[in-house]
Amino acid sequence: MNPYEPTTLSTAPTRKDHIVLQALQPLPNLTPRVVWMAMAKAVGKAATYCLSFTAAGLKPELAAVIARTHGETGNWKQTRALVLERNALQTRSLASAKRLETELRQRLQLLNDEQLKLLAEGSSDDRLAMAWLAVLKRIQLTVELTRDLLLDKLEGSDALLRRSDMTGFYEASEQQHPELQALSVSSQKKVRSTVLSMLREAGLLEGKANRSGQLGTVQRPSLSPQALALIGDDPDLRAGFLLKPKQRRARR
Repeated sequence: MNPYEPTTLSTAPTRKDHIVLQALQPLPNLTPRVVWMAMAKAVGKAATYCLSFTAAGLKPELAAVIARTHGETGNWKQTRALVLERNALQTRSLASAKRLETELRQRLQLLNDEQLKLLAEGSSDDRLAMAWLAVLKRIQLTVELTRDLLLDKLEGSDALLRRSDMTGFYEASEQQHPELQALSVSSQKKVRSTVLSMLREAGLLEGKANRSGQLGTVQRPSLSPQALALIGDDPDLRAGFLLKPKQRRARR
């Protein structure tokens, strides 16, 4: 049985969700998939996924190059011009440089000054963490994958990620994201392989895939105190690093 049945929504349950669940409870023969689809209708259409990330992957070292260049200019337009003029990303063509720079810059523009500084000046682990943080801020698909699948597996009794887990996740996501279904077969494979590659590089997945369908073991990445502090309190971003939400202090 697939341990990830598509019963998880990309948004927190609302009053409407609970009404739907209460209505479905007297019907004992409903499968998890049917319940999920009913919940999806209650929530409505989700925001469209950003799928341009296949142009770059994680690329922490190149992201750091852009962050350092931005430290020189203090202006994103000037940063772009300088990166392309210097061929700082070391691509073979200007067209490739433009695609790569655009994807990485659009992520980095979502980081604050402290996060950009750690990306530019930190250790290799810090660069990985901040590059992954930028991915999480821009690519909602990675947030939902880590929050709804990987974190559940890590906190459960089976941290082994299987191909069937990923298939279940993507099939569930397609119910609310027709842009995933609209992709060609080759583009779907590219999206999935790029996501897996980023998970491995970011330190969330250990081990190689094998022919039996095992993709690796889910694990928390190595984080310095500085990186951990800069992730902040956002529960989705914390889940992206497989961290639990911070507990709120009780009022006295």
